[in-house]
Amino acid sequence: MNSDLVDDIIRRALQEDAPWGDLTSETFLPAGVTATASLVAREPGILSGIEVFARVFQLMDLSTSIDVLSKDGAVIGPGMTLARVHGDARAVLRAERVALNLTQRMTGIATLTARYVAAVAGTKARIVDTRKTTPGLRMLERQAVRDGGGHNHRYSLSDAVLAKDNHLAVLSAAGIPLGDAIRAARARIGHTVHLEVEVDRLDQIDDVISAGVDTIMLDNFTPDELETGVAAVAGRALVEASGGVNLDTVAAIARSGVDIISVGALTHSARALDLGLDIGLDIGQHIGADLDVGLA
Repeated sequence: MNSDLVDDIIRRALQEDAPWGDLTSETFLPAGVTATASLVAREPGILSGIEVFARVFQLMDLSTSIDVLSKDGAVIGPGMTLARVHGDARAVLRAERVALNLTQRMTGIATLTARYVAAVAGTKARIVDTRKTTPGLRMLERQAVRDGGGHNHRYSLSDAVLAKDNHLAVLSAAGIPLGDAIRAARARIGHTVHLEVEVDRLDQIDDVISAGVDTIMLDNFTPDELETGVAAVAGRALVEASGGVNLDTVAAIARSGVDIISVGALTHSARALDLGLDIGLDIGQHIGADLDVGLA
């Protein structure tokens, strides 16, 4: 990931969460108190975002020390300690919610992705994400998909040509044959640019393939229709299945012989995994005893 862009995401999140400081910690905690915090898994999953977690605390206070005990892509279980943080208590408490929010979100995506990847094991199908990401968090969510064993589709509208149903509707309204539009697009783009076209009927496949595409997307096809479509393409392009994909259907879709299965749910429907930050305060000479607190 681009470290400058990650830092920008974190700084914006920290500013959003405490635009004028942390009123509670600054009111209740004496200056100079230090805290040691442990990041603990509450349920099983696939870890993602541990370096992002550490970076949040570093950006809040460079003097904070972080001991990372696990790595992205690792299988985690309830009770596992994933990292420890030590530093100024006010800084730790001000950073903890942003650190947890980002790491829980990424870990949830990685965990869901791993379930899809496991469901298509033994086939050639590759599980990929889509642009259905949280605005501003695409880089982190795409990393989480990779940590879960999945792959990334185009990153943005600027990366590849992908003509979908609404593009085709505009062409149809303008009276432009799809094959002619594909050939014209191929003539305009650079030789390294990937060209993909979506179809929603079997009878569209031959025209699209003949016009010269790198990938053909079969949208909302049944597994039997996908199998027929794969046979019609006959290796002349990559075949992507999209639409109607969930954990109940993905295995049958994969067995149809498609190369790629795009799953919007990886990022738009993933549940954040339950991770907790357990904090103990070393208050030293300020109060004279150790204090353990649970954070909501």
